[in-house]
Amino acid sequence: MGNDGVQAVEKALSLLDIFKPGAESLSLAALSQASGMHKTTVYRLMNSLERMNYVIRSESGSYSLGPRVLYLGKLYEQSFHLSSVVEPALQALAATTKESASYYVIDHGQRLCLFRVEPSEGLRETRLPGTLFPLDDTAISLVLRFWGLGEAVFDTTPELPLFTSGARDQHTAAFAAPIFGAGEKFMAALTLSGPASRLDAARTSGDVAAQILRSALELSRKLGASVGLCERMYGDMASR
Repeated sequence: MGNDGVQAVEKALSLLDIFKPGAESLSLAALSQASGMHKTTVYRLMNSLERMNYVIRSESGSYSLGPRVLYLGKLYEQSFHLSSVVEPALQALAATTKESASYYVIDHGQRLCLFRVEPSEGLRETRLPGTLFPLDDTAISLVLRFWGLGEAVFDTTPELPLFTSGARDQHTAAFAAPIFGAGEKFMAALTLSGPASRLDAARTSGDVAAQILRSALELSRKLGASVGLCERMYGDMASR
């Protein structure tokens, strides 16, 4: 089966993505401008969402999110377990690339390996989840420092994924990309690490870089990142 979707559904859901902190109540004109859709189209879609209690229209004509969104959010919170989303993604990435896939977060000014999956064969750098490292100049730390802590380690937003070789020791290298969740919240650094000799060679082909970027995109989607954020961060890959 294909994955073409239903355009009207996607348009309606994209209108819900426009609501965010500081923009909890929006007029028809504001929704039309933000979405790029004609007012008539927005009006029809918002009427459907209102009938299903996904939005509420005030007497002034402005819209805000409705109780159905809260219900689904609470249901999601009760059913969500981070490991059940992250670990399958790491397993797939490690199996495809034959390198170690990890999920790093910031913990008390250090980088914490929260989840990790090793490849089933070949030379690898083994590390257990729970391992802590200082925030250094590795690709992993640069992602955490730039997107997580807001440090000015780059003059402009760098091209993804980041890559460093020999930054922590001369024998290892790593690709890294940021993961985002709902509300454009930075979540973690998705990383692929292994022997520098292999990853230096893999960098030139671009295949491994594309695989980790695709994994970062899919994880961000599953963790609630908006369509707009995914398009800004992961470029053309987000529209595939």
